[in-house]
Amino acid sequence: MSEFIFKLPDLGEGTVESEIGEWFIKVGDQVSEEDVVGTMMTDKAAVELSSPVSGTVLKLAGEPGDIVAVGAALVVIDTDGTAAPAPDAEPKSEPEPEPQAAAEAAVAAPAVDVEPVERSRVMTSPAIRRRAKEAGVDLTLVPGSGPGGRIRRKDFDLYLKARATGSTITAAAAPSTDVKEIKIIGLRRIIAERMSAAKREIPHFAYVEEIDITELESLRKHLNADKKDNERLTLLPFLGLALIRALKEFPQCNVTHDKNRNLLLRHAAVHLGVATQTPDGLKVPVVKHAEIRSLDDLAAEMRRLSLAARDNSAKKHELSGSTITITSLGKLGGIASTPVINSPEVAIIGVNRAVERPVVFNGQVAVRLMMNLSSSFDHRFVDGYDAAAMIQRIKEMLEHPATIFLPG
Repeated sequence: MSEFIFKLPDLGEGTVESEIGEWFIKVGDQVSEEDVVGTMMTDKAAVELSSPVSGTVLKLAGEPGDIVAVGAALVVIDTDGTAAPAPDAEPKSEPEPEPQAAAEAAVAAPAVDVEPVERSRVMTSPAIRRRAKEAGVDLTLVPGSGPGGRIRRKDFDLYLKARATGSTITAAAAPSTDVKEIKIIGLRRIIAERMSAAKREIPHFAYVEEIDITELESLRKHLNADKKDNERLTLLPFLGLALIRALKEFPQCNVTHDKNRNLLLRHAAVHLGVATQTPDGLKVPVVKHAEIRSLDDLAAEMRRLSLAARDNSAKKHELSGSTITITSLGKLGGIASTPVINSPEVAIIGVNRAVERPVVFNGQVAVRLMMNLSSSFDHRFVDGYDAAAMIQRIKEMLEHPATIFLPG
């Protein structure tokens, strides 16, 4: 027997340890060189790791959620293919179901065929997406047993077996009283830690202002008239441009806090974070040097980065380095919110839902399109007066959108 110990490599950015995200192999499996064996979670993304050798898997370092140090054994592989896995090396995860039993358990009710449940957004790993593409499988038809319907490896394998035998797979229709324990791992763990640290360490100062965006919406619709559907402007790039102009007057808000050196870093460039909801949780892709971009260029980069964040194709450098962040819940934006600052920044600007309602305009009651900006500032470094003054400056530009494009 010849054992090869695949050690966790350095994943960059000073990483000294990493969390196991997902295994695509189990003890006893045969792997080939360059096969993807699993993912490791960094602070920014899930990194796929490929086997450097071919052989039989003897041991795995742990379960998803376990932490492994850089340089520690991750996978032990028998390169001769003659050794049996050690009894204590079996993974702790639940065993794969037998094909017949699994297919029977997936049927919704006796003697009733139910069509597969379709989902508009599919949550799964890049490796399963690749397997689905190769097998010609529509992932929206694969029931997922993971958190939020995430498709796991065993779900995909079960679907392939059922398709080959003509069986029907669907989610159970009967109500259940089961309580499922969901381990807090991966991006969700990182989000939880960062949110807790931000609220614990940063004294948030919240400021909400009402804005009449009737004229801005009219301009947006006019500019969209000749654009393709995938090039249409949302309100965010207009807000981005207004924020960039306002930061020239309030540079104390385009700052990051280096707590280790007890320094504030005031940036000349605006690296604009765009908080984006993804199937895996909230990510903040970053539009670098937003201050030199035109409206269309800024909008296009926002679209590209948001899509990359959602489909896990965003690079590490595209998910870090922001100096200030804007966030929006779109149609779910509500009346007001209190966004959490994206540390180490000192400010975040939040967009709420736009609604038509009667207001007094030029001495008359008129129906206008109104929207609130809900913002948070680090009160240690941004005074309340300055925070309010900056939002008022943004309000002025958004209510008179031509001023966003004036030189100066």
